[in-house]
Order: sequence, then structure tokens, then C-alpha cells
Amino acid sequence: MPEPGRFLALNILLCLVLTGCAGLGGQLGYYLQSVQGHARLLQAARPLEDWIAQDSTPATLRTRLQLAQRARTFAVNELGLPDNPSYRRYADLQRPYAVWNVVAAPPFALQLHTWCFPVTGCIGYRGYFDETEARAEAARLQAQGLEVDVYGVPAYSTLGYLNWMGGDPLLNTFIDWPEGDFVRLMFHELAHQVVYVPGDTPFNESFATAVDRLGSAQWLATQASEQTRRAFAASQERRNSFRALTRTTRARLATIYEQNKAPALDEKTLIAMKKEAMNTFRTDYAALRATWQATPALLTGYDRWVEQANNASFATQAAYDDWVPAFEALFHQSGGRWEPFYDGVRKLAALPRQERTDRLRALRPGTVSAP
Repeated sequence: MPEPGRFLALNILLCLVLTGCAGLGGQLGYYLQSVQGHARLLQAARPLEDWIAQDSTPATLRTRLQLAQRARTFAVNELGLPDNPSYRRYADLQRPYAVWNVVAAPPFALQLHTWCFPVTGCIGYRGYFDETEARAEAARLQAQGLEVDVYGVPAYSTLGYLNWMGGDPLLNTFIDWPEGDFVRLMFHELAHQVVYVPGDTPFNESFATAVDRLGSAQWLATQASEQTRRAFAASQERRNSFRALTRTTRARLATIYEQNKAPALDEKTLIAMKKEAMNTFRTDYAALRATWQATPALLTGYDRWVEQANNASFATQAAYDDWVPAFEALFHQSGGRWEPFYDGVRKLAALPRQERTDRLRALRPGTVSAP
């Protein structure tokens, strides 16, 4: 057991990494739940080898942990992702999600409310290890007139800062996902340890999403069975068609909200236009869903998202999607080689934000360069 001074230092470090601890002030309770929640997660984690060797470990879990070992080696050797302690341990948290995120946005804008911290910069979500506390925060924001969403998160990254403590573990919250989605999530979270720009969530999440898409495609092509590839292809087709629908709706909402700047357009008219756009979205989703050949259980997440969709959820999704084509273009410009690609991303990360955004916009397919 560490001495009090070391324990306090550890708490402060965890606080800085997980939440930024931008001055404790009245936020002491929030910071403490972050520290304590992650500490419990670390305490529950044990090396994969221990779980695999243990007789009481279920056969299905043992098989998946062995798959995780192979995918972790693949991530290092084939994708150039960090070779460190992360995802070499496993923890059963006895709950369905690692944390619950709260996001919020104004009623006539797709701009996320942000919280600012020294380490992570300004981010468009606030995470809680307890769902009740997350919903209490959501209610507080809703009382301020914001649209809110609370959603469970299966995993999060500590950006490599806690690898000295064992790193980020595999969790029961995603261990039994289909193989393609399972390796994607691992590659995504490891990508955050390669490049992370404080305060630029769209850059960070789009980069990690590009890595998980490209990396999982490489894994499936060389390591997975034909059955796994077919299952993932069907899942990916649903995902792509849903993203196309949400992008169309986001664009329509953005156009409506842009008119909010026009003095002649009153709030009642804006509300009616927004309601029509959301009704069209849900009608189009119902038609799209009817074409999917999948069990209801596989569609639960989509149904929940559509039912609760609002500005906050649309804005959150945009952070994961908007720059992915630009990063994929950069990967191909790098000859499909990972290290040159990461070097190119690091160079983008070092630029001032506006210049970084301009470079990404120029990389995105379909962009016409100025003469």
C-alpha cells in the first residue's frame, strides 16, 4: 500500500489524465469519481495469461482472450501501433459500460457544449463511471435549455499516460463483440496513443476511426475466416447506410440552423422546420431498417439512437466521421504504409488549428484546389 504522499500524487496524476482537474473548486466530487472509478477498473484487471491459464475461465472467454493476444501482436507488427502494456490485461467490471458520457448542444446548432481541461483540452463530453450521476448532469444541462444525450461507452483511452500502471485493459463491456468490431475498437483506442491533439475532438476521433477502419480491413483480409468476413461486411453495409442517412440529416439541420441568423425567421418557424427534418429522418430510417437482413438484437443500438436523436447526438457523431475520408486519403498518399502515415498525421497535429483544418479539407476526396 503506497504511503499517503505517493497516493495523493497518484490521485492527482489520474485526475489530470482522466479529467484534466482544471482546479478542483466545486468540481471535487466529479474529479474524485473519475479517480476512484478508474482505480477500481485497474484493480479488477489481471494479465491475459492468468485468465487463460485459470481453470474456471469459461472456454468462450479463453478463446476470445487468445484472439485478443493475436490482435494485439498484429497491431504492433502490422499496423505500427504502440507496443506497450495496454490491452494485455482483462477486467470484468460487472456492468455493461465502462463509463457513461454526457453530451449537449443548443436547440438550433450542431455545436457541442464543451468542458476544458489542461491535458485533454476542450472536449465535447463529460464521462461518469456512474450512470445516475451522468443523468443528473444531463438534467442540469437540460434545465439550461440545451439538448442532451447520455450514452454508454464500452472503452476509453488514457492516451498512454498510465501504461506504467498496466495500461488500458480489455473489458467485459466489449470482449464478446463480433470479431471485426472487437479488433476495430482495440485499434481505435490504441490510435489515440499515437497522436492526440488537445482540444480537437474531430481530428482525434476521425484519425482513430480511420486507423480502425483501415486496420480492421487488413486484419480481416489476412487473419479472419470467410464467415467472419461475411458477417463483418453485412454489419459494415448497415453502418455505412446509416451514416449516409445521418450525414444527410445533419446537412439538412445545418442549413435550417444557418437560417437562424436571418432576422425575418422567427423561432416558431425554425422549430417547425427542425421537426419536419427529424420526422423525415425517422421515416427514412424505418424504410432503411426494413431492408436490413438482421436479427432485432443487432439493430437495438440503431433503434435507440434514432429514437433519442437530437442536436447533441448528431454533433457527437460528426466528430467521428467528418475527417475520416481525409485521413484515408493521407494513408493512400503515404503508399499504404503506416509509419509514413503516422508521420504525416503528426505533422498535421503540430499545425495551428485553422491551418490543420484547411489541410484536412484539401485532403478530403472531391475537394477542388484553388487555381
